[in-house]
Amino acid sequence: MRKFKGEIMLFASAFLFAASGIPAKLLLAQDLTAFRLTQVRCLGAFVLLVTYLLIRNRRSLLMTKKEIPFLLAYGIIGFAGVQAAYFFAIGRMELSIALVIEFTAPIWITFYVRYIQKRYVASTMWWAIALAFIGLTLVAQIYRGMTVDGLGFVVALADAFALAAYFLMGEQGVKTRSSTSLTTYGFGVATLFWFFVLPVWNFPFEIFTQQIPLSGISDSTLPGWVLLTYMILAGTIVPYLCVLNGIRFISASQASLIGMLEPVIAGFLAWFALSEQLAPIQLLGGAIVLAGIYLAERSRQTSHNALN
Repeated sequence: MRKFKGEIMLFASAFLFAASGIPAKLLLAQDLTAFRLTQVRCLGAFVLLVTYLLIRNRRSLLMTKKEIPFLLAYGIIGFAGVQAAYFFAIGRMELSIALVIEFTAPIWITFYVRYIQKRYVASTMWWAIALAFIGLTLVAQIYRGMTVDGLGFVVALADAFALAAYFLMGEQGVKTRSSTSLTTYGFGVATLFWFFVLPVWNFPFEIFTQQIPLSGISDSTLPGWVLLTYMILAGTIVPYLCVLNGIRFISASQASLIGMLEPVIAGFLAWFALSEQLAPIQLLGGAIVLAGIYLAERSRQTSHNALN
């Protein structure tokens, strides 16, 4: 199992990110905007993580002047930027198209690694990316006559670049910092960003005590704070830490490729929990994504053997 520790971390991250889509849908149905939900996630995650580090390992929060530009860029691009661009894009175009464009990130990462960093990339990695991307387009069903908004496309592409930067900067950051402290700074910078964009005094605080119907799951309700707590813990802190811990063992390109599982898993969970329908072509697409990820694992072994 230790041999696949990185892959297990990234699979867990993809599952938890996907699973958070269910409580997110329930909260968004109560007129809580996606931007406000992101603000709560970032603030809640930052407060809990910084409290934990102040108690357990406050020295890990120390930073040098040299680190400040990197940490600011990491938080603004990798945390605030990815989320802000994603929500802007889905406001201008179909969610499925925005997702497919966002998850071109593994392509840009691999190009960067091969042609900018001049590092070896096994030929099977290119095939793995192609397979996973084709599978994702089938899951998203982008062939159903959808139109693409020009500005939405540009922002979605910027989101893909930001996501690529998140993985690449994370790969670099964990070489000198713990995953927990790096994630804490990422959420801290993102929290400041959302405070400037969305003043906290306008926040709809009634969402915390509001009873949220568990539509499609059961006939009962839960107070908003329960769903928000789940979103902060299981839907934000744990999966983000899993990503950074996973990148310690596998490359950023492979990590981002495993991230393509997120919309696939989300579709299956929505089918199971919310009774949303999956077409046979979407099931085939999910299988193709898995085949691409398997091929990426073979690529990692090839690269390891080539370097040795």
